[in-house]
Formats: sequence, structure tokens, C-alpha cells
Amino acid sequence: MFQRILVANRGEIALRIFRACREMGIESVAVFSEADRGAAYLDLADQKICIGPPRVGDSYLKIDRLISAAEVSGAEAIHPGYGLLSENAHFAEVCRDCGFEFIGPSHEAMAMLGDKNTARSLAKKAGIPTVPGSDGIVENVDEALKIAREFEYPVLIKATAGGGGRGMRLAYSDDELKTVFVEAQQEAKACFGNGDCYIEKYIEEPRHVEVQLIADNYGNVCHLFERDCTMQRRHQKLIEESPSPHIGPETRKKMCAAAVKLVSSVGYANAGTIEFVVDKNENFYFIELNARIQVEHPVSEMLTGIDLIKAQLHVAANEKLPFTQKDIQARGHVIECRINAEDPNFNFAPSPGKITALNIPGGYGVRFDSHVHAGYSVSPYYDSMIGKLICWGADREECRRRMIRALSEFRVEGIKVSISRQLDILNHPVFINAQGFTSFIEKTWK
Repeated sequence: MFQRILVANRGEIALRIFRACREMGIESVAVFSEADRGAAYLDLADQKICIGPPRVGDSYLKIDRLISAAEVSGAEAIHPGYGLLSENAHFAEVCRDCGFEFIGPSHEAMAMLGDKNTARSLAKKAGIPTVPGSDGIVENVDEALKIAREFEYPVLIKATAGGGGRGMRLAYSDDELKTVFVEAQQEAKACFGNGDCYIEKYIEEPRHVEVQLIADNYGNVCHLFERDCTMQRRHQKLIEESPSPHIGPETRKKMCAAAVKLVSSVGYANAGTIEFVVDKNENFYFIELNARIQVEHPVSEMLTGIDLIKAQLHVAANEKLPFTQKDIQARGHVIECRINAEDPNFNFAPSPGKITALNIPGGYGVRFDSHVHAGYSVSPYYDSMIGKLICWGADREECRRRMIRALSEFRVEGIKVSISRQLDILNHPVFINAQGFTSFIEKTWK
């Protein structure tokens, strides 16, 4: 096992990794920008190194500075967390070329599966259903129009290197497509340095269900069941839960088996998540693989009792996973709410600023993963999520009620947060009766 690792990330996920390292007797190294200088969560690392100015392009995305920090600190491995460089195959390759183990899949697997278009082709070869759409990258508007007319509107334009809803647009007509196709390309180029896009037939009122995977280098590929991420706004997830209330036992079994089959077919190792879109009849279609740990991984941890960060470290150290599929059991129900520094009454406008008071809920079955505290200043330079509230219950209704109770206890002063809208959703008959779909929030609260 490693003696020391560098965490190439910030905020909540960095703190999550520091804690796992501390429990395993591994030293951790934090990196930080000038905007994060003095943040209390950095004190939980054994070392901390400044890597540049506030903007991510000048700090957290600077590969040379991260490698230099790893060299100076004496780290043996680098954990990328989620977001930032976590799915950058070049970064993974540079880490290993410089003698640092990258705590994630190989750069070859990441390049294959991180590109959505390539991943779709691999899924097809493995016999996994995919959403009808273009065979590859769509080069221009004229080609996009031809494909859209073939599959019939509505269609979804998606960036091959996208994530978090970036580089994704929906079109219902030729005129709309002409505009949004260019917008998707431009946004993808700005966010990921790659403007390539492809087109899929849009599934009306879809559900978003994903399967959590962890695999070692010895052929042991395990799933930790599925998470339902249907409650989202503009492709940004607000509420996640497991098990999915939108699929039955047989669909669950087939979906998890399909996810395991895909990663097994390419020799994938470490954590990953395969995302599916599910229609009203429980037909599921592969949409992408996230070659990293995800924001919502605590949902699967609370459901199964498995620490995914520790599992990642075991795999990266070339150790066997300490469990197999038969050891993994789902227990009860879990719901997670992402607490964002946004104002839900003003179109979820970002709400950076100083948190003047903070009361965190507790009690049986309640977990809060966060790096913030009273006095913490939420920066305008980074993602608006300030924490994740996760609740467990013996069944979905107990879990829903526990989450409502926990959210009602939550107090944040000095900034606006997303809690009021999440309470609206949890109390809505559509959520209670598991009748939601991915555009439900936007259609209900305009």
C-alpha cells in the first residue's frame, strides 16, 4: 500500500479522500489555489502546497504544477477525485510516466471509454442497447440536420468529451438545431478543449439510472447496484437515490449485468459508473461511462457498506479487492441531496459569499459530506456544491421522511442554497409515487 498520496482536487472530495487515507494510515498531500488558501479542510491533510491563482485553468488544471507538487512532497500516487482532471487520459498517462500511480483506470481505458462516441461503439459490440443516433462524430450543421430528420425530432446533441450537462443541447426542429448544434460545439470546446459532438434520438420523459462499478487488476469486477439520478435540472443532478424506484428486479439484474459485461470486455480497473437512460417501459440504453469516482458515490456506500475510496486505493496499489460480488448486499434505501450555493427562486443563480451561520442536521441514518463551516467563503470560481446530505432508511418512505426532517433542520445563513426546492420535490406526489422524469423539475417550477 502507498505511504503518501497527493490529492489533485479541492473541497468536499479532497476532504473525503484525506479521511480515507487517515483511516488507512496513508499520508495525504493537499494542493490549493490562492482562493482556497486558509480553508480549514486543508488542515486534515499531512502536507499542503499552493499551486497557483484562483482560476482552475491557472491552478487545479495545471498538470505541470500538480506533478511538481507530487515530486516535492514525495507522494507515490495521485488521486484526481471527480471533475477537473479526473477523466483526462493525458493527465493519467503523465502521472504514470513520471513515476506516480494514477488512482483510477489506465489512460488507455480512460481514452476508450471517456470518449462517449467510442464508448457507444464498444457498448454496441458488447451487445448492450444504445440510444439510436449518429454512428460517430457529426462534423457540421448540414450533417446534423440530415441525421435529425432520419431519426425524427426531438434529438439530443452531446459532446463526446462532455460531463455535467456541458456541451449538451435538445432540439425539436430544424431551426432550433441550427442554433443549438453550434452552441453545443462551442461550449464543449470551451469546457473540455474538444468541440466534437454526436447526436442521439431523445427519449421522451426518460429516467436516468446508473450502475456503480469497482474492478481490480485480477478480473474481479463488481457492481454496487444502481443509483437513480432522474431528479435533475438542466442535466445537473439535485437528488439521487438507490435502489431506483423506476425499475423492477428483473431490469435491475439485466442492467447491472450489462454494466459488468462492458467494463470486463475492455479490462477496466478501478471505480467507474455506467449511465443508462430508461424509458417508460423499462427499456434501458447505454449513454456513457464515467471513468472516475462520482459525486454521488456515498449513495452506494450507504446502501452496501463498502467504502469506495478505500477500494480505489486497494486497486491502485495492485491489491485484490477484499470482496467479490456475492459479498455485496443492498440494504434499505438511500437518498442524497446536493446542497448547492444557488437561489432556487431566481433560476438557481449562483450565490457565492461568506457562510455566516451553519447548522448541520444529524441523527440516525444521516450523513453530511462537506468541507464548509461557519465563516467559510464560497468562491465564485468553483462549482456551487457545498455539500451532500445523505439519508438511509429501512425503505423508501422512511428514507424520504428522514431526508425531509434533515433538510428542515438544515440552516445556512449568508448565502442562498437549494434546500427549499429539494423539499418541494420530496413532498411532490410525482416524487412520492416514483413518476418522475429528467425534465420534471424544469416543467414543474419555471
